[in-house]
Amino acid sequence: MEPADTRFDRLARLGMLVAANAVLAMGPWLVRLADTGPVAAGFWRLTLALPVIAFFAWREPASKAPLGRIGLLLVAGAGVAFALDLAAWHLGIERTRLGNASLFGNSGSVILIAWSLIAARQSPRMAEIAAVAAALIGAFLLMDGSLQISHENLLGDLFSLLAGVLYAVYLLMLRSVRARLGPWSMLVLVILAGAPILLGVALALGEAVMPGNWAPLLVLAMSSQVVGQGLLIRSLSWFSPLVIGLALLTQPALAALSGYLAFGEGLSAQDMIGMALMGTALALARASEPKVKVPRP
Repeated sequence: MEPADTRFDRLARLGMLVAANAVLAMGPWLVRLADTGPVAAGFWRLTLALPVIAFFAWREPASKAPLGRIGLLLVAGAGVAFALDLAAWHLGIERTRLGNASLFGNSGSVILIAWSLIAARQSPRMAEIAAVAAALIGAFLLMDGSLQISHENLLGDLFSLLAGVLYAVYLLMLRSVRARLGPWSMLVLVILAGAPILLGVALALGEAVMPGNWAPLLVLAMSSQVVGQGLLIRSLSWFSPLVIGLALLTQPALAALSGYLAFGEGLSAQDMIGMALMGTALALARASEPKVKVPRP
């Protein structure tokens, strides 16, 4: 009989999921620092990360189950969805406030939460209802001060909202084949499908593609794509869409905390309550999941 996860295993995996979202929360700042066009920055994010991810994929154990034609199409479709997500979100970042882009760009979390509750085909448990309520209230408290709806921000908000929907599609498509393919091999296929689309969109928009300063793009590629997406894709086999969706909603809390630690930005009582609610939501959602047994080497 295979031993069940220990409490340390569960906490470590939850920590990896939160860390993935912490790294991904830095993305908008790096996109704005890049001296290319926003969609071109997405292209370089994938392209510069590809050699590192391909190396990890080469070192990855061979998959036990064949991916199959349907599985390959799903991964390729996920790559297209991810490319369009990056294009829409990066365009949104340039056209709205970072607070708006963070909130609307993570709107896919609501889709993941709803999908998880619908796919369960049963009434949600009290712990799940409490987790969703705590997360939504916490996110509202954190974003209340920075969210500004205006005519000037409308186009950027719509791009960011579209990106959130596409991101949910991307994660759900990958989740359906995660058991048949390692996370790094999956990311290689996603990049091969998505990078040409981003380059084509950037050229069609007339963006500057070649950067003068490579530093922001290298940091973007290594942080958001290698670390952030690497940890997130690995988490797909550990957590339900409910927990993944709630984790995405923690990005405003992580952004507020990083601002306090790195830049000395003040945290109001409302911010701290929002952060506490987000942490409570994740704990409730994780506790409501059944404890599964996993293979050990």
